[in-house]
Amino acid sequence: MAAGLLLLRASRRLLAAAGTGRVAPGFAPRREKKRWVRAYLEQQRLQAAPRRRSEQPGWDYHAEIQAFGHRLQESFSLDLLKTAFVNSCYIKSEEAKRRDLGVDKDAVALNLRDNAELSARGMSFSRSYLTRSFEAAYPRLPAPGVAALVGFLTGQQLVSHVAQNLALSDLTLCAQFPAPPAVLHATFFAVVGALLGSSGPERAELFVRDFLIPQLIGKDLFEIWEVVNPMGLLVEELAKRNISAPEPRITRQLGVSTVLPLYFVGLYCDKKIIAEGPGETLLAAEEEAARVALRKLYGYTENRRPWDYSKPKEGWTAEKAISNS
Repeated sequence: MAAGLLLLRASRRLLAAAGTGRVAPGFAPRREKKRWVRAYLEQQRLQAAPRRRSEQPGWDYHAEIQAFGHRLQESFSLDLLKTAFVNSCYIKSEEAKRRDLGVDKDAVALNLRDNAELSARGMSFSRSYLTRSFEAAYPRLPAPGVAALVGFLTGQQLVSHVAQNLALSDLTLCAQFPAPPAVLHATFFAVVGALLGSSGPERAELFVRDFLIPQLIGKDLFEIWEVVNPMGLLVEELAKRNISAPEPRITRQLGVSTVLPLYFVGLYCDKKIIAEGPGETLLAAEEEAARVALRKLYGYTENRRPWDYSKPKEGWTAEKAISNS
């Protein structure tokens, strides 16, 4: 009964306020939330031209350089690290701006050194380390395969992707913005060179291992290493091991009379099957079976164990990978 009386009184106050155009005490107006405003502002932000991080408020380049090493838990020499982020295109563009402003010729030149030397040193060190690592981890993998893995991990596309995710683009001094992949590629290896000169080869090896080798996860060997004639390569590898040439045989086939047939071809050596592969044609299935056999021979199978990061051993150039062949 008491609750009904309270509701009746509240409704009377609302009706009275509606007639006078005023809101009764205790009943604040409810603001209408314009939900389109947030979407509009987000659209404007996405359509705006990208701005350098240094052009935004609260930017301290020296503090950011110091924070970079702490964020990666690495000890850098600040002078070397600052040099690693200076590209030659930035020096040229700044000197051109000074000339356009009419600065004296003696004052045009910047007292900066570019990262070309550090980048070349970091690239050479990284390629050497990766080559030794893969030769130790996959001793049966031939030199062209090792070179393909090293070339993939040190290529411009992959390294620029890693550099972008490490926020190197915010610290890179470059004439263009955003920094092109070639500049990020050179800057990443310049950082490796700076770490090599600051903390020694052991820390530089761990840096390369931690950020480059994991990029092989989910990658197939023959996606990286292009082999034109896998069956011919398999015959050569088997001949080196004094094994007879493989004999292909159809093991299964599905939908032969349809537009999407599927064949399974097995490779036999000494009446024992060594690999089996599928394909839409007999030739494709035979080549896939040859690739499966090569993966087993080289110890680079899909179910191989990943790199062991748990217990690093002193004196090793890389962690030894144990693969199932």
